[in-house]
Amino acid sequence: MAAVANSVLPVDDKHETLCYRSDMTVRPQQDPDNDAIRAAYSSISATLLAERTDDGRWEGHLSTSALSTATAVMALSMANTAARDESEASRFCELVQAGLKWLAEHQNDDGGWGDTVLSVSNISTTMLANAVFHATKQAVQYQDVVQASQQYIDDAGGVDAVLKRYGKDKTFSVPILTHCALAGVVDWQHVIPLPFELSCIPSSFYAAVRLPVVSYALPALIAIGQVVFKKRGHWNPIVRGIRTAAIKRSMRVLQSIQPEHGGFLEATPLTSFVCMSLLGCDFHDHPVTNRCLDFIVASVRPDGSWPIDTNLSTWVTTLSVNALSGEGMASSDQGDATALKPEDRQRIRSWLLAQQYKVVHPYTDSPPGGWSWTDLPGGVPDADDTPGAMLAILNLRQNGQPYLTEELSALQNAATWLLNLQNRDGGWPTFCRGWGALPFDRSSNDLTAHVLRAMTLWQSRVADISGEYTARSDSAVQRGLRFLSRTQADDGSWLPLWFGNQFNHNDENPLYGTAKVVLALQEIGRGEEPYSVRGVQWLISNQNDDGGWSGRKGLPSSTEETALAVEALAGVPDADSAVISGANWLVGKVQDGSVADPSPIGFYFAKLWYFERLYPIIFATGALQRCLHARNPR
Repeated sequence: MAAVANSVLPVDDKHETLCYRSDMTVRPQQDPDNDAIRAAYSSISATLLAERTDDGRWEGHLSTSALSTATAVMALSMANTAARDESEASRFCELVQAGLKWLAEHQNDDGGWGDTVLSVSNISTTMLANAVFHATKQAVQYQDVVQASQQYIDDAGGVDAVLKRYGKDKTFSVPILTHCALAGVVDWQHVIPLPFELSCIPSSFYAAVRLPVVSYALPALIAIGQVVFKKRGHWNPIVRGIRTAAIKRSMRVLQSIQPEHGGFLEATPLTSFVCMSLLGCDFHDHPVTNRCLDFIVASVRPDGSWPIDTNLSTWVTTLSVNALSGEGMASSDQGDATALKPEDRQRIRSWLLAQQYKVVHPYTDSPPGGWSWTDLPGGVPDADDTPGAMLAILNLRQNGQPYLTEELSALQNAATWLLNLQNRDGGWPTFCRGWGALPFDRSSNDLTAHVLRAMTLWQSRVADISGEYTARSDSAVQRGLRFLSRTQADDGSWLPLWFGNQFNHNDENPLYGTAKVVLALQEIGRGEEPYSVRGVQWLISNQNDDGGWSGRKGLPSSTEETALAVEALAGVPDADSAVISGANWLVGKVQDGSVADPSPIGFYFAKLWYFERLYPIIFATGALQRCLHARNPR
């Protein structure tokens, strides 16, 4: 099923069929009827509320991934020969065959695979998928599939193309080539060694030694570093001796940071890379290997595929709360049927408070106070989920309602956690302060904007305005604003870190980054700043002729990107015409039933695409709600 550069049609929940839309209609300019917007908001918010779990929160549904499926199949096929019993061997074999069948059925027409069923083919996923057919001795049975994928690989540039795609960041290029070398389709001499012995030094020195992988990839550094060393050795006898001596100690580090149910970061690819590397080192009976296999088996979907991660439950819950409750619009006290009722708010509030980390995280050595993207043990606290949780807790309390002691404590601990995470440049990184060598560890615009929103609302609602603590947070906010003013592109846009657009140059998504920064600047009273005005102008000038938005003007409009732009611009006087057109676009999508069609705009790891079924629903809810509020302020 070939991927072409047009916008996405509905995704069937069971089959996730890949197809695209080619219509680019003329932008509707008429003033939208408030009743139509209100009806669209009622419809989409009711859909969002219906997506809650039995305990009142949201869990979402992450896209199935060819990359995850290929890596899981590889690990299971290697484990099959050393299974603990016949029953386990049979189960592994069954999963391998189902995974290969799924991959064969979801190959794109060009012979390659994309990260999701809505993604264009890329060299990384295609090399991983191609390799497992060789590793499992199924290349003959799937001859057409293998030949087509090999042609894609040859045309794309093979190993050199993988290395070029990721540049200096070895977080993903080395695991991909390790997978292929274990399958016998890439020579081990092409796999760059990783200094796994550095994992044995105190974690406080990780940033200083400039590891060749990002902060969240320590398990890959250890496991893959060891299998490359086993297969390649090292020409330097001193290094060889150091690495030999570090094997047992680094394995103890790996075991200490593995979550109890085995999944590193709740991610099938990372867990599978670790698992296959340990199996390649003959660690078949090691506890880490066995827990990895347990996680992989438990994560498979009924159709034989694997998702990129288990879920983003905390993230989509906070996004949903903030979309429904922002600006006080969804007030159940006034009888709004689409609002969160008081008992719903209490259940979500209690659940969110329980997800805050109360101890030092064993993985990143992060202090207490943050939130991760999931409630599962593989999560890691970060600077996007933590401000999201702060905003949700604040929004769950109606204006004037007193905050409970536990809420105040949680908010202050979160603020402290964020203040301690801020980088010297004034921006906020994702996981660890001071990791600036690689892109996914640097300060980022979208995270910094999110933190500024949370810190400012916290200060205005509950912080002790007379204390030294608030003076520190004021200073942090000012430094964050200076960071954003420096990182704005010449055209007025900002680039995000964890989101992209597969049809844009370098996979960039300035729409997402600019919308998030503009929204934050508007909310915290900085909308008149020159750099904020330039950001607004960029958003307006990059609106498509059909009224929607994409990563930039001229690319197919999506619900997610259109909603983000409408949300950011609603209430900005100079943007009224653009908001009207965008609102009309969203209303039309609600009316024709396509508003919930997802787009693969999310990045997981370095340039690993995903989509989340709830994103278009959440984003559209937030945008229409904010549009209504801007047009009918209380």
